[in-house]
Amino acid sequence: MKVVGITTQQEVFVGSKERNFRINEFIIIEDPYQGDLMGEVVEAKTFNRYIPLNIYGDFVDGSVLESLKALGYNVDEDTIYISKVRLLNEALYPVQTGSDVRLPEFYEVKDLMIKSSKEEGLVLGIIKNTDSIAADMGSEYKNLLYTFEESGLIPQREIPYILDIKSMHHYPHIGVFGGSGSGKSFGLRVVLEELMKLNIPTIVLDPHFEMDFSQVGDYMPSGMDGAFKEKFKCLQVGFHVGVKFEDLSAQDLKNLLDAASPLTDAMSNVVDVLFKRRDSFISFHNKLQMLTEAQEEGSLDRITIRITEAASNDEREAWLKRKELYLTYDKTCPYNSVKGIMWRLKRLDNEGVFSKDIREIEEGLQRGKLMVIQGSTRILQVFSTYLLNNLYHKRRDYKDALYKKTAADYFPPFIIVTDEAHNFAPKGYDSPSKSIIKEISQEGRKYGVFLILATQRPTLLDETITAQLNTKFIFRTVRASDIQTIKEETDLTEEESRRLPYLRTGDVFISSASMGRTIFARIRAAITCSPHTENPFDELKNKGKEDDEKFLNLIKDKLPINDTDLLHVITEIEKESRVTYTIDNLEDRLMQMVDKGHIRKEETIFGYRYKEV
Repeated sequence: MKVVGITTQQEVFVGSKERNFRINEFIIIEDPYQGDLMGEVVEAKTFNRYIPLNIYGDFVDGSVLESLKALGYNVDEDTIYISKVRLLNEALYPVQTGSDVRLPEFYEVKDLMIKSSKEEGLVLGIIKNTDSIAADMGSEYKNLLYTFEESGLIPQREIPYILDIKSMHHYPHIGVFGGSGSGKSFGLRVVLEELMKLNIPTIVLDPHFEMDFSQVGDYMPSGMDGAFKEKFKCLQVGFHVGVKFEDLSAQDLKNLLDAASPLTDAMSNVVDVLFKRRDSFISFHNKLQMLTEAQEEGSLDRITIRITEAASNDEREAWLKRKELYLTYDKTCPYNSVKGIMWRLKRLDNEGVFSKDIREIEEGLQRGKLMVIQGSTRILQVFSTYLLNNLYHKRRDYKDALYKKTAADYFPPFIIVTDEAHNFAPKGYDSPSKSIIKEISQEGRKYGVFLILATQRPTLLDETITAQLNTKFIFRTVRASDIQTIKEETDLTEEESRRLPYLRTGDVFISSASMGRTIFARIRAAITCSPHTENPFDELKNKGKEDDEKFLNLIKDKLPINDTDLLHVITEIEKESRVTYTIDNLEDRLMQMVDKGHIRKEETIFGYRYKEV
């Protein structure tokens, strides 16, 4: 392999007769004047004289061909392999044409590719096209994982990609981008498995109910059952966790109500005026209700009449209380605004938001667990606004107290993970959860709070937040606007950007500020699997078989069945199983069994008869 053509300090062409080149593989150029220079193949082509194509395009020009001939290559006869190589570090001078090129040894690339040990980092996958270098790497880097290929589960052959989690202190936050079916959720699952292995406290906002780690994939070797059983917990908003109303501040309550439906300035003022610290849900709701009932009377005179005409002492006391609220708040709290607050408050209560508290989440984080918070996207938007504000400020207050040398309860550093992140921090408009996520993206590093945000549409994610994501996992992406956003936010080259729509599921470009460059990798096979892995068409087929078996069990001791006996058969079925049929329904079901070959239908002189096959 030789350097050919006109060279620069950043890029060269390399030609070979014996060896084809692979995209993203590493090679070493032995420049006689500058020493060994490490480079990465960014483009590769093969040609010979039998290929009727113009090779004098952008990639291979006349100087390259002249160099090949001068170095002894027979361009007219031989198959020639040519690659464009980008140097990892800019050379002092243009590379010497004719320099020898060789593959590197593992020790020459170790510091470049491995930034952490397997015990302290996240073992996420393999660095593609490094199998030739990996042959002589140490045993501590071998047999760490499996990858999925077309042929099934494959043991590791390449150098492992180990994410240095400690580098997040300097280069915080991770973005996971990719279209549907690209492997994005699969990659996120692998990241979460690795966080559990290291017992790093993590909160996962899971709008798809898929981040359950109790089921080990049936493709994995035996012996891994229960690998994460004690390391995670799934909690549903409104069932297991919620908001303790007594712990809310006025701002917390406004955030929650605004998430239910946007607040007007007048509504915001109602909360500021009426809500008192340590109010319970009942006391605050009753205050709103009594004020609206007084306002509905329309005047002080009519309220006074209700007091004098009260049928009991309790009723009189209640109207006296309404009168007091009316005199105090009527002018500052308009009727429509109070009703709007009541409607939003009732909506949140009906969804169970105020039925529980977040103590279980706090305890799980203190024990280093991964806490999966499940619910619809809207409920998670509402709940995460309160949850993230609460937990982030607990961690922040602890760190501030350490700095001020005052007493404070310990709260651990933690990571916040969410799929469909553009719903929680959208570009172009405000959402309740956006402000706290933006604050964490800008200041969380100082306090040990980090974000991992996954989305199919990076273009729809708030730009301030996207700019703070120092490590980005980029899976297959098709939309031009998303590719443009990725190009602006990463160091992906033009060649790599063109490859994005064609990446295989599970292949990923990892652009990391801590690595200083983009790595082309393949995510390892996840140990666990999503509860939603069954193909929906298989589900339909299996459900149909199950229903057929149940029906056959109902009728098998009643066969043969004459069409004149259908009413009698229906009566027997209802007694045995409480399943109700009409004659038309039963006849239709029997014909389905005939079509599927489970029973047969024959014609007699008295009509039709259904018999066993």
